[in-house]
Amino acid sequence: MSPIDSFIVMGMGGFFILLAIIFFLWARREERGLNYGLSRRRDLREFLTRWPHRSEPGALRVGGWISIILGVVLIILGGVFLL
Repeated sequence: MSPIDSFIVMGMGGFFILLAIIFFLWARREERGLNYGLSRRRDLREFLTRWPHRSEPGALRVGGWISIILGVVLIILGGVFLL
């Protein structure tokens, strides 16, 4: 594998890590917006009992962790191929 190919693999790993950071920030914004919106309502049943369950912030965090793992693996793999 040529050094250019190794840098491309490492660049893809960096992209996935950047994507993970975006996912984490997006999840935090969604969760804050949801909690703020629910706390402003008179009926706080949904806010207190968390029913119905909204999985979007959690799903974004899981996607972020998957992106971090994939990014780290690609960076390590690119480093191994570079050597």
